[in-house]
Amino acid sequence: MTRPLTPANQILGRLNWTWQDGALILLILAFAVIIVKTASQFSGAFHGNLIISTDISALPGYTAQTLLRMGIAYFLSLVFTLIYSYTAYRSRMAAVILIPLLDILQSIPVLSFLPGVVLALIALFPGQRIGIELASILLIFTGMTWNMTFSFYQSLQSIPRELLEAAQIYRLNLWQRFWTLELPAGVIGLVWNSVMSVAGGWFFLIAIESFTLGDKDFRLPGLGSYLGTAASKGDFKAIFWGLTVLIGVIVALDFFVWRPLIAWAEKFKLEMVESENSPQSWVLDILRRSPTLRTISDRVFRPLQTAVDHGMIRAFPVRPLPVNAQGNLHWPSFVNWIFASGFALIVLWGTWEAVLLLKNLSWDNWLQVVKGATFTALRVTVALILSLLWTVPVGVAIGRDRRLAQILQPIVQIAASVPATALFPVLLLGLTRIAGGLQIGAIALMMLGTMWYLLFNVIAGAQSIPSDLIEAAWVYKLSLLERWRTLILPAIFPYLITGIITAVGGAWNASIVSEYVTFQGKVISTSGLGSTISQATASGNFSLLLAATMVMSLLVVLTNRLVWRPLYRLAQEKYQLLI
Repeated sequence: MTRPLTPANQILGRLNWTWQDGALILLILAFAVIIVKTASQFSGAFHGNLIISTDISALPGYTAQTLLRMGIAYFLSLVFTLIYSYTAYRSRMAAVILIPLLDILQSIPVLSFLPGVVLALIALFPGQRIGIELASILLIFTGMTWNMTFSFYQSLQSIPRELLEAAQIYRLNLWQRFWTLELPAGVIGLVWNSVMSVAGGWFFLIAIESFTLGDKDFRLPGLGSYLGTAASKGDFKAIFWGLTVLIGVIVALDFFVWRPLIAWAEKFKLEMVESENSPQSWVLDILRRSPTLRTISDRVFRPLQTAVDHGMIRAFPVRPLPVNAQGNLHWPSFVNWIFASGFALIVLWGTWEAVLLLKNLSWDNWLQVVKGATFTALRVTVALILSLLWTVPVGVAIGRDRRLAQILQPIVQIAASVPATALFPVLLLGLTRIAGGLQIGAIALMMLGTMWYLLFNVIAGAQSIPSDLIEAAWVYKLSLLERWRTLILPAIFPYLITGIITAVGGAWNASIVSEYVTFQGKVISTSGLGSTISQATASGNFSLLLAATMVMSLLVVLTNRLVWRPLYRLAQEKYQLLI
C-alpha cells in the first residue's frame, strides 16, 4: 500500500527539480546577499583621503562595489533609452527637440562635467559618501546611455512600413503596438549596444573612481580605482591581477548574461525562413528546460503579464489615435507648449551661467582651445578611418557566421571592456619611444575606446539580415563583390551610421584620457583639446574647462548635423527593409 502524497510532495513532484534548478536558486540567493552587503557600504561618511589598497585581498570587495555601480547605471540607462527614444519616435514635436538635444548630450565629454556633478552632489549630501556614489553612477550612466538610445531610436525608425500599416489595420492600441511591434523591432540592436555600452562604462571607470579636483581627492573603493592606483604607481603586478579579475568578470558576464540575451533576441529577427546560424547559449537552454522556472513562469509571471496587459489596454483603449501618416502622435498643443517652454528656460539659464564663466578667459586661452581642437580633430578623423577599415569586414563575419561568433564574440567583448587607461602604463613604454611619441600614440589610445562602437553595431546589423535574403543571394549566384554592394552594405548601413555617430563622440571623449596621462608620478601630454580639458580639471580652472567643453561639443554637433545626420536620413529612406 502506497502512502498518499502530502501537498508538499505533490508540489515537489510537479516541479521535478534537477540539480541545475538547485544551483540556480543558490546562485540567486548568493547574488542577493552580495548585493545587499555591498550596498550597505555605500552609506556612511565620506573620507577625502581614502587609501586604495593594491593588495590582491582587496580585489573581491572592490569588484563587488564596482559591479553594483555598473548594474544600477545600466538599469537607469535602459529605462532612459526606452522612454527617451519612444517619446522622440512617437511625437514629431518632441523629436525636433530631443534628437538634437541627444546630439549635444552625447557630445559633452563625461569627464568635463564630472567636477560639476561631484561638487553639486557633495553640496546636496555634505560629508556623506552617498553623494560621491551617486555622482559616479550618474557619470557611468552618461557613458552608457547615448549609444543605446541612438540604437533603439534608429530601430524604431527602421520598422517596415507594412508592419506599421498592419498595426493600424488590426487597431492595436498604444500599449499593444509598443509591446508586440516596436519593442521587438529594437531588441537585437539594443542587446548588442548594451554590450558596447557596458564596455564603455568600463572604459571611464578608472577616471570616475579615481577623480581628483585640484587638491581635493574624491576616490571611491572599486576595481577602477584599484587599477588607477596601480597604474599611477607603475605596479605591474597589481595591474596584472586587476586585469585578470576584470577579464574574469567580463567572461562571466558574457557567459551568464550577454550570450543568453543574444540567443534569446534571435527570435525577434524578421525573416521568412529559419536561420541556420542562430546564436546558441548553454545557460539559456538550461533556463528554458527548467521545470521549476517553467512552473514559476506559468503561475507568477504570465498571470502578472496578463494583468499588466489588461490594465494597459484599459488605460489606452482601442480608439483612433491622433497620428499622422508616419504613425507619429500629435500631442495636445498645451503639452507641446509646456515642453518647449521648459526647454527654452533651461537653455536661457545655462547660457547666462556660461557667459559669467567665459568672461574671465583671456585671448591666449581661446587660442589654446582652438589649436587643441584642430589637433584633436585630426586624430579623431584618422582613428575613425583606421577603425572602419577592420571593423566592417570583421563585424559582418562575426554577425553572419555562428561558429565564428561563438569563438570571437567573447574575445571581442573582453577586448572592448578592458579599460584602455589600465593598459596605458604598458602602452606608454613603447609609445613614448616611437617617432612622434604621444602625438601619434594618442590615436592608438583613442581607437581602443571607440572602434568597438563600430564593431558591435556592424555585428548587430549583420545579424539582423533576414536569412532568406542571404539564401536568395546564393541562389542567384551573386559574386562576393555584388553581395556586399547590393545586400550586406545596404543592410548594415543604418547600424553603421549609428555606430559612427557614437564612435565619433566616443573618440572626442577618449581624447581626454589619451592626450594627458599620468605615469609613475609624471604627466605625459600632447597638444589637443582633450589635454586642455584634463589640465583645466586638474588645476580647477572652470572657465577654461567650460570653453574647451563647449568647443568640443560644438564640433561634435556640427559634424553630426552636417555629415552623419544626412546619411542617417538616407539610411531610413533608401535602405529601410521592405516586406
